[in-house]
Amino acid sequence: MQEKKTVQAIGYIRCDFKEKFGIPRQSGRASSLRAEIIFHAPYQCADAFRGIEEFSHLWLLFDFSKTEDKAFSPTVRPPRLGGNKRVGVFASRSPYRPNRIGLSCVKLVEVKKAENGSVSLVVSGADLLDGTPILDIKPYIPFTDCMIDATGGYASAHEHDRLEVDFPKSLLAQIPLDKQAGLLDCLADDPRPSYQNEPTRVYGMKFAEFEIKFQVCKKRLAVLSVEKVDNNLNIVL
Repeated sequence: MQEKKTVQAIGYIRCDFKEKFGIPRQSGRASSLRAEIIFHAPYQCADAFRGIEEFSHLWLLFDFSKTEDKAFSPTVRPPRLGGNKRVGVFASRSPYRPNRIGLSCVKLVEVKKAENGSVSLVVSGADLLDGTPILDIKPYIPFTDCMIDATGGYASAHEHDRLEVDFPKSLLAQIPLDKQAGLLDCLADDPRPSYQNEPTRVYGMKFAEFEIKFQVCKKRLAVLSVEKVDNNLNIVL
């Protein structure tokens, strides 16, 4: 029997998603989103990142830390298939898998160096929950990682799924300017579960320190309200 090894997080991500609802289903779907990766000691030393600026994109390996522990199931129900059709767990990117390891490709925006010498990374396009443990980082290498003849199976049918977003200017103005583009990208990507399609239903999505309430009718998403919330106390201020 092989010796079991414990995988330790090297850091965690800081971003605007305080709950699972609303997180893009794949990385890069909301390319305007910004996030920062904070590293634990001793992994934040500058030498560990020497040369990383030469790469435009990175692979993040992370822990689906908020996923409940369940007995192994060989099949899962991908949201993009309406939540009813089952496929093999290894033919999906479901968080419910033997080891809760996720994979995300992000764009490297900035390597931040603090006065004490520690390093953090600013990235865009991440599809992670705030506080998600990061297990490893690897550079994205275009000539090996991008396969031009690759096929995407059932996921390809939803590659161009987008909604038209009606966000009244008076409500959008409540969102900080540097977060507006990311929020609009997330809403256009349709945060609802695929099996929910009720035009009168009001959905609530937490983003940064706000809760965005909206309705969706056909291909149009209409924002109804923006409320500031305290994410620690979970109450409206």
